[in-house]
Amino acid sequence: MPPPTEWQTLAPVDLLKNVMRLTAPNPGVMTGPGTNSYLVGEPLTGFIAIDPGPADQDHLQRLWQAARHADGRGGNLRMIVCTHSHPDHSPGAQPLQALCPQAGAEPPPILGLPSAPSARAASAFIPERALNPGEVLQLRGPDGQVRHSLQVIHTPGHAANHICLLLEEDGLLFSGDHILNGSTTVIDPPDGHMGHYLASLDTLSQACHAWQVEYILPAHGHVLPEPLAAIASLKEHRLQREAKIARVIHANPQGSPDQWLPLAYDDVDPRIWPVARRSLLAHVQHLQELQSLPHEAGSA
Repeated sequence: MPPPTEWQTLAPVDLLKNVMRLTAPNPGVMTGPGTNSYLVGEPLTGFIAIDPGPADQDHLQRLWQAARHADGRGGNLRMIVCTHSHPDHSPGAQPLQALCPQAGAEPPPILGLPSAPSARAASAFIPERALNPGEVLQLRGPDGQVRHSLQVIHTPGHAANHICLLLEEDGLLFSGDHILNGSTTVIDPPDGHMGHYLASLDTLSQACHAWQVEYILPAHGHVLPEPLAAIASLKEHRLQREAKIARVIHANPQGSPDQWLPLAYDDVDPRIWPVARRSLLAHVQHLQELQSLPHEAGSA
C-alpha cells in the first residue's frame, strides 16, 4: 500500500480495491494536508464513509460520487461514521447524508459516539445511533455474505467520544486523530485526557496484535506501516515528554504553565507552543493524578 507522494483533493485515491481516501481541502497547522475521509466497501456491498470532514460542499459531493453503485451512480452509502466530534471531522455528516436519498432508499445513518459534556461548543455532535465498543459494522454482498467488517474500538484521550475502526478482513486500523502521521495529536483538557490517551494506545496495540493489522490509516497524513512499532514509538515519545515536564516542574515547582512551556518544549518550534500548551496541561493533570508532582505545583 505505497502512499502517493503528493496530496490532492480533487479525486479519491485507491488504497485497496475496497478502500479509498479522499482528503478534504482544509490543510493547516492542526490538520496537516487536510482531513482524510475514507470509503470502505465496493459497488455490490455499498460503502461506509469514515469521517466526512468539514461541511465543504465540493468535498462532500466528490465523496458522494466516489461511493458508486454498480451502474456508476453515486450515493451508494450504507453508513456514515464519525471517529469523533471535532469540527474537521463530523460537520460534513448531515449534508453528506442529505445528498444520498434515492427513490425508495433510506438515507445512511450517522453513527459514532455523542460528544461528552466536556467537549467545546464547536465540537457538539449527536449521532443518530451511538455505537457500542466492540460492535462490528458489516457490509454484505447480494448473496447475503459479509464482505467487509469494521470493528468499533472506543479510544478516549484525544476526545472523550473518540473511536477507531478496525477492518477485520484486511488488517487495517482507521485511527482518526488518535494516531497521526507526521505529528503527535493534541490532548486538550477537559475533553482530552492524557491517562485515557495512553491507555487507549495500549488498547490499540492489543487489537493490532490480535488481528495482525498491517497498516494504520490516520485522519491526517499518510498511511503508517508497522503498527505495533508505530504505537510503541508514539507512547515512548509521550512518556519521555511527560518525564521532561516533570523534571521542569520539580526544578521550578512554584512556576506556571506559561513558564514551564518553553523549558519543556525547547525542542519544538515556538510557533507550535500555543498548541503544545494544551498537551502540557494534560500532562500536568496526568502527573497530578499519579501524585508525581511536588506539593507546590498541585494547583497548576
